[in-house]
Amino acid sequence: MSSLDPHAPYVLDTRELGRRPGTSQRVHRSLPAPEGMQVGLSHVEAGLPVETDLLLEAVMEGVLVTLRASVPYLAECARCLDEVDGVLDVDAQELFVHPGQDVDEDTPVLDHELLDLEPVLRDAVVLALPPTVLCRPDCPGLCPDCGARLAEHPDHSHAAPLDPRWAALGALPPTAASTPTPDVPEEH
Repeated sequence: MSSLDPHAPYVLDTRELGRRPGTSQRVHRSLPAPEGMQVGLSHVEAGLPVETDLLLEAVMEGVLVTLRASVPYLAECARCLDEVDGVLDVDAQELFVHPGQDVDEDTPVLDHELLDLEPVLRDAVVLALPPTVLCRPDCPGLCPDCGARLAEHPDHSHAAPLDPRWAALGALPPTAASTPTPDVPEEH
């Protein structure tokens, strides 16, 4: 009995391919985005539709899956924190081997002719998600002092604050060094 649920959205049944190298099958599916796909300020909202085009090919070792997916994502602008949306087009390829072959532990194995596509999609999306996004190339961002949106207030400014390391000097009485000296001609 398989440990994979054949009715799960990312589980594919490869029995139609049989173990005949050279046979192939094209599959198009609209799948709900899985949870937990996030990098930096970008993420894919769970449940959003992910359009996938798949090519399943029977090979000697198992089934070669070629994936092309269109994935909607959301992000925050790295400068002004406005929401930005976009679509990633990702490509991936993975070989699922028949059980009993001598492979390393990271190679996915067919489970009673079923394969789980979710890890393949997740890896491709996480590698493609931009860690930082700008709402526009010239986004001025936020004021570092008060958080005002500089795009909405282009003339926004603050008086330059006094460096706290120099504040104690303001309390000192004026000295001879602070009064101007008369111009004295230099001797040669």
